[in-house]
Amino acid sequence: MKRRTFISGVGGTLAWPLVGRAERPVPTIGYLGSRSRDTDAHLVRAFLDGLAETGYVDGRNAMIEFLWAEGRYERLPGLAADFVRRSVAVMVATGGTPAALAARSATTKIPVVFIMGGDPVTTGIVESIARPGGNVTGLAIVSVALDSKRFDMLRELMPEADKLAMLVNSSNPNVEKVLAEVRKSALLAGRHLIVAKAANEGEFDAAFALIRESRAAGLLVAADPFLASRYEQLVEMVGRLGIPAIYQFREFVAAGGLMSFGASRGAPFREAGRYVGRILSGAKPSDLPVQQAAKFELAINLKTAKALGLTVPLTLLVRADEVIE
Repeated sequence: MKRRTFISGVGGTLAWPLVGRAERPVPTIGYLGSRSRDTDAHLVRAFLDGLAETGYVDGRNAMIEFLWAEGRYERLPGLAADFVRRSVAVMVATGGTPAALAARSATTKIPVVFIMGGDPVTTGIVESIARPGGNVTGLAIVSVALDSKRFDMLRELMPEADKLAMLVNSSNPNVEKVLAEVRKSALLAGRHLIVAKAANEGEFDAAFALIRESRAAGLLVAADPFLASRYEQLVEMVGRLGIPAIYQFREFVAAGGLMSFGASRGAPFREAGRYVGRILSGAKPSDLPVQQAAKFELAINLKTAKALGLTVPLTLLVRADEVIE
């Protein structure tokens, strides 16, 4: 059941006026993704919708080239440098802080529009939210800042649990900051936190073995582009553990995960498309403030709760934006 819908609709396609523009070269947009084409297909559609709202349509009066890191952050600097060599008109960096940092480091001239979950100011990507400065602006979803909130929701679900686990990507540049916040929450609540780390799929088995051996009662899967791109695999592995878990995005819940809490993902990508269109039409990135997600969604899968023998507290149910029954 859906209790509230924050954002809906698909951007329309506007006709591109031909008068006075026929001789203009078609601009190329470089789309740099931390994840993969398959996992981000619906987000790319949202980006294209936003771009179309400004009058630019891929294959008609703009060309988009895609490069995907497939969850391997070490590839991002090279991919960003490739776009610089191609002299793209605008670079879009999606999939979190690693992509934004790679694009920011690759160029000081080509406009960059990022979509990330960390703080773009403390990571040095922009000078300030209101006045980004330089050639970079974008959308901050602040997903990583919500991990301590997700931990609190897991405690609310399991008030008697003494030991809880957290799965993180050890290669994420935000990992230590996130762990510090969650450890603080665990300490204040008198809970023992088990940290399992996996920077690639090859490390999943060892990470889950640690969680199993620690006898953690529940699991928080940290906000991270790579972990989000493996949502089906992670939901399956958590299912084999037989413990409750909370995640970053509703895709986890739709795939059978128990709970998720985070920003709606489509809206920032649509807005990024609008920003790119405005830049192609002459706007400067330094004049476009970094936008921050202000609406967050809690999703709960009651079928999974029943399978786990859990009763979800009413305090969580009444706050849920989506409940799968």
